Amino acid sequence: ERLQTMRKVLFHLNSLEKGGAERVVCILAGQFCQNGYEVVIATEWTGTDEYTLPDGVKRIHVGLMKEGGRIYNYLYRVRALRKALKKERPDVVIAFAKKAIYRALTASAGTGIPVILSVRTSPVGNYDHPADRILIPLLYRRAAGAVFQTGQAKSFFPAKLRERAAVIINPIQKAYLGRPVLHERIKEIVQVGRLDQFKDQQILLESMYRVHEKYPDYILRIYGGDSGDGTKEALEESIAMHKAQEYIFLMGSMQRLEERIEKASVFVLSSYLEGMPNALMEAMALGLPVVATDCPCGGPADLIKSGENGILVPVKDAKAMADAIIYLLENPETAEQMGKAARKIADYAGETEIFAVWRDYVEKTLERTT
Repeated sequence: ERLQTMRKVLFHLNSLEKGGAERVVCILAGQFCQNGYEVVIATEWTGTDEYTLPDGVKRIHVGLMKEGGRIYNYLYRVRALRKALKKERPDVVIAFAKKAIYRALTASAGTGIPVILSVRTSPVGNYDHPADRILIPLLYRRAAGAVFQTGQAKSFFPAKLRERAAVIINPIQKAYLGRPVLHERIKEIVQVGRLDQFKDQQILLESMYRVHEKYPDYILRIYGGDSGDGTKEALEESIAMHKAQEYIFLMGSMQRLEERIEKASVFVLSSYLEGMPNALMEAMALGLPVVATDCPCGGPADLIKSGENGILVPVKDAKAMADAIIYLLENPETAEQMGKAARKIADYAGETEIFAVWRDYVEKTLERTT
């Protein structure tokens, strides 16, 4: 139902550079806009490879005009966001990821504008630095609400915040929903994810070396851009050292991935740390047999009942990962049954379904705070 009185929602994040949080913001912004809300996205900078802005959504820049010292930069960003909030007067601010959350909670002080924070990754290793131990108790108590991707992530934060928080998984892009069921698979194992240390593609390579010994006609394709942290170079070195250039391919960032991966025999998530992995959800929606690490903060374990709609393996265990992949290759009928069960994620994680959960939570939060 459309709102009788149009509300204004302002999303705040660093940029729309292609990534999990940015994709979710774009989907939600488009859905809110289509359902009668006025929507603004306030970003700090423009990335080199960004998602397209949804129709009807306004974007504003609240980033630095010039670089200064660390304290200057933070205060300038907060002041710019506060100025934007006073000008736009949104009914609610939804801040995605840690730095944006701190800025939004600081900038909104005294404005009367409620802030809902959205944590997008595992709190352990990301929200437990010395500064966080000061800032979280100080600032998070001002949050009107919070959205977490998993119950495990929610449990990390103060009890008072948990009382007014919700767990909402990510929406799956429409391109991955409703595609035809495939009855033949090609001899490919795939992963989608930028080349990044926490994605732990090194473990995937090590497992693939084991798979190759038994099934030399299968290849591995990893789709994802370079994070710039040295992971790509390390992977290339490992591939060269094992003379695996003919069966392991780093594909880079590509469009229309749903068409490129849907015929694969197995999809693998190798991360040792994740929030709610979009790529895993999308692979499941395509009906792919999936192998995923049981990594914090619990996203794969929330999605997969091991042995029914996929297989969970311990983090950093190349043998267990290889064994799971080999099991699916050797048991194609069981693999297809798992893929069919995995496809059911589309029943509850489409864009409209997840938007409805967000909308209800936002409205409930606003009713409580106004």
